Amino acid sequence: MAEPLRLKAKSASPGIASGPAFLAEEAPSAAERPDAAPASRAVGGYGALEKAIDISIGELEHLADGADAESRDIIDFQIEVLRDPTIAEATGARIEADENVVFAWVATLDAYVGELEAADEEQMRARAVDILDIKNRVLGALAGTPIADFPPGSVFVGKDMEPSRFLAHDWSKGGGIALFAGSTAGHVALLARTKSVPMVIGTGRFSAADGDPVSVDGNAGAVILQAGSMLIPPLAPAQEPAGDTQTTGGELRTADGVPILLSININDPAEIDALDPATAGVGLMRSEFSVATIADAANEERQLAIYRRVLEQAGDRPVIIRMLDIGGDKPLAGLENLPALSTSGLRGIRLLLARPEIARVQARALLRAAVFGRLSVMLPMVTFPDEIDRMRELFREEAEKLGRRALLHRMPPIGMMVEVPSAALMLDAFGAAAFFSFGTNDLTQYLAASARDDIDADAGKVAPAVLRLLAQAVKLTAGKPVSICGDMAGNPHYLPGLLAAGLRHFSVAPARRPAIRSAIIGLNADGTRAAGE
Repeated sequence: MAEPLRLKAKSASPGIASGPAFLAEEAPSAAERPDAAPASRAVGGYGALEKAIDISIGELEHLADGADAESRDIIDFQIEVLRDPTIAEATGARIEADENVVFAWVATLDAYVGELEAADEEQMRARAVDILDIKNRVLGALAGTPIADFPPGSVFVGKDMEPSRFLAHDWSKGGGIALFAGSTAGHVALLARTKSVPMVIGTGRFSAADGDPVSVDGNAGAVILQAGSMLIPPLAPAQEPAGDTQTTGGELRTADGVPILLSININDPAEIDALDPATAGVGLMRSEFSVATIADAANEERQLAIYRRVLEQAGDRPVIIRMLDIGGDKPLAGLENLPALSTSGLRGIRLLLARPEIARVQARALLRAAVFGRLSVMLPMVTFPDEIDRMRELFREEAEKLGRRALLHRMPPIGMMVEVPSAALMLDAFGAAAFFSFGTNDLTQYLAASARDDIDADAGKVAPAVLRLLAQAVKLTAGKPVSICGDMAGNPHYLPGLLAAGLRHFSVAPARRPAIRSAIIGLNADGTRAAGE
């Protein structure tokens, strides 16, 4: 039997505790849960922020009832920050400058956190966690969702822990704390010592499943994990790997023996359950279906939890996540004052570049999620090569910020959705793209000059033009990975033309896999029917 893994750490509070692991990043609070009702997350202007701050102060005052002196001091500090007029003024100025209330609040508090993290004194640096705690509590109040507790008797495992989360938890049933980073001068460490909760810090990131047995030795400064867990070493400076959008899993060949990849498209993280052994991976995850409101778009931890779940369940199979394709007929609740698509073309990557505060949050979540699987990032509605250059630079900037904060991350390959006819005709100009994926829904709409809700009526008539365009475009890809993820890929009627165009990777709705698989094995790679079919 394998020996348990013992990780050296630093004692923050003496004592020994054992229990099931609660992975903070994997099980976010209710304010971050992907299944929280979008209707409960309406976000308004400065009045909504004032109300959220009042709610947060009320919650903290409730925590203070009956609290000991040490706890009361910490709560009083947080309430004092919430009542600080300079915080309100800075946030109000951002709102008046046409910044959404959520991003205005996040930007103001993040600036405060940055100042504290840059301080020379450890006690000042430790207070950054208190400000993050305040930031997240107000975001939860804006979203209309309370901060969730974790199971009594658990060992809390995470990068850090918010003081209010510690105070709200019932420690009478045991439990402990193991932090990847942390500080012995931090408020949580102080509270743990006051309440005799075993706690260690500085373990470095380690891999364990939610619920795995974990022991915290606050006397010796160690964490003991069950056999099979492992330490994840720090990454070297983020490097962008070659496009990794294909896999040898899910063997499928045409009648004449040419390998074909068959992946699935998903809208909801729960649909990853449809990833059976015969499926190559996720060819398209539409992230906008998991980000319903501006509050969701501002919540980095919530997005990270969603992407991590999909990547971990996919295992060693690749997952392509498309950045938010919002605008036009895909509104984001709370994102106001956007001109109509018909007059501005503000959708997909154009909107993300026009509202970089949205793109930066998602970029950080994707960079952090990339360490949990074979992630590739796809940019939506790309029209011009400089759009990819600008987004890649944004990713590099956010990766540098994560590095300065010692947050584990990895630069994923960044490719593009090919859904604009002009882009399809000059793919050889998109040298910065790591891979290409054809979105035939929009290609069909623009080639036929159809309304978005009337594509089906024209799809059959314009299909020859779409197939001809695809054949030309595939020749321009210079050997980079190419796939097709639009509705045309899931229709057996079009498979002969798609194979003839040179496509070898198809991503379809899970329900379409059996029909497409059956059709492929009856066709040759040039699209002709196999003998005897």
